[in-house]
Amino acid sequence: MKDCSQEVVYQIYPKSFQDTNGNGLGDLQGIIQHLDYLQKLGVTCIWLNPIYPSPQNDNGYDVADYVAINPDYGTMADFEQLVQEGAKRGISIMLDMVFNHTSTEHEWFKKALAGDPHYKNYYIWKKSKDGKLPTNWPSKFGGPCWQYVEQFDEYYLHLFDPTQADLDLSNPDVRDELVKILKFWIDKGVRGFRFDVINLIDKMSYEDAQGTEGKEFYTDGPKVGTYIHELYERALRECDPMTVGEMSATTIQKCAQYSNPKNEELTMCFNFHHLKVDYLNKEKWTLMPFDFQELKSLFNSWDVEMEKEGGWNALFWNCHDQPRSISRFGDPVNYPKESAKMLAAINFTRRGTPYIHYGEEIGMTNLNAHSIAEYRDVESLNAAKMLEEKGYSEQEILDILHAKSRDNGRIPMQWNNSQNGGFSTVEPWLESNDNLETVNVEACLEDPDSIFYYYQKLIQLKKENLALRYGTTIPELVDDASLYAYRRVLDANDCHNPNGKEEEILCIHNFYGKEANCDLDLTGYTRVLSNYEDFDANTKTLRPYESLILQKQN
Repeated sequence: MKDCSQEVVYQIYPKSFQDTNGNGLGDLQGIIQHLDYLQKLGVTCIWLNPIYPSPQNDNGYDVADYVAINPDYGTMADFEQLVQEGAKRGISIMLDMVFNHTSTEHEWFKKALAGDPHYKNYYIWKKSKDGKLPTNWPSKFGGPCWQYVEQFDEYYLHLFDPTQADLDLSNPDVRDELVKILKFWIDKGVRGFRFDVINLIDKMSYEDAQGTEGKEFYTDGPKVGTYIHELYERALRECDPMTVGEMSATTIQKCAQYSNPKNEELTMCFNFHHLKVDYLNKEKWTLMPFDFQELKSLFNSWDVEMEKEGGWNALFWNCHDQPRSISRFGDPVNYPKESAKMLAAINFTRRGTPYIHYGEEIGMTNLNAHSIAEYRDVESLNAAKMLEEKGYSEQEILDILHAKSRDNGRIPMQWNNSQNGGFSTVEPWLESNDNLETVNVEACLEDPDSIFYYYQKLIQLKKENLALRYGTTIPELVDDASLYAYRRVLDANDCHNPNGKEEEILCIHNFYGKEANCDLDLTGYTRVLSNYEDFDANTKTLRPYESLILQKQN
């Protein structure tokens, strides 16, 4: 399967990147307009969130037609132009495949409701059980995960919104349809696929949860890998694209299985455990400082164990469903450059393929909203209502939304300091941030010390340095209260090492805005890259948010 050790993926939320037709929504021509910018940055692939026709009840993850373009974003001709223009610049296109469920507006579901048994069997239907719902599982968006349809006296399963009906992949006709969809986009030149919540596609049994949310009955089932391998064998093998699976509530062992090339399933996996280290009692809509020791432990275990078991990580701090990392783990007020560069260095020096979420490379922050009405995300608005019912004040609710809302990852791109940040000439679909006067692409490109140029250097380093691409991870300072450190060591006899000499990179990162003592001996190391101008190998102290990438001298 494809070696993705030199790939760098740039995620674009199409609605928020660039509006070219004055409707307040980003579009495909807007992406084409900025391909030279992305080429300058150095990325190799663009991942687009869903661009298909959709009622937008879940921002496009409720797909009504898998083989068409949402008119809000443009036309199929626009998409074909994007693929062609990207290829000229060495940038491939990755599409989001939502195969766990469809919109209830999809033709398949409409035919199912019309009584066509062929299409009704595309979905999961159950009778009530003793006058109750088929199971007591909650939906991931709140409420029960079963929707009653009177004409059938049955319920259909929706693990997410009621307008997102779960597909039954145990039906071979459904899998045939998914193969056709993949082949359609491959014929259009697509060379990457991101599979949404793909580890939920095997529903093992329909039993009531006992003190849980029922995830054990539909997560990481034994047929998940079988179904993914079938898609690879029937649709993907010939062009061998980059494939990444979004994994919900998963394990290292399962992700290693899915991404081990021997199994011919996926090239890499996303997991989200590290983005729950600031959940009080593991509840999202809460506030607490992030647990640094838990974060380090997760990184160390995933890096070490995934390598042992032949897996490959998709590395990321940010995405369309998460707050901005600089607001979450850094300090955008006092140390914006230092903390953003430190976080970036981690993403590019761990073992795996790094992903950049649009705007991350210029230090975009969480939305500085002044009222709940400024938020658009349905999950955030539902949470605000829930928190209000629990007695939280408006300010307390705003503080939580500021820290946790998915809208933080969907703010319009800040291109310059003009109105709406150069994103649109009209009011954007989501409020622009109030710091765009200083945090924008134009300002970054004019500043040689900007976050953008640090990303550029990290991307080049990741592509060229064999130890960072293939080296074993050896954790250091595992109990240190401020520093996260590890070595990347490429053995002299490793098949990827043409030099016949051991190569070692030492990475040390200070996660806090105060100096931290470092007990590692740095003599014998030279600086490869760091976020402060000077480096002293005899130092015993790292400055606030200081990040060192050092090479051992042979």
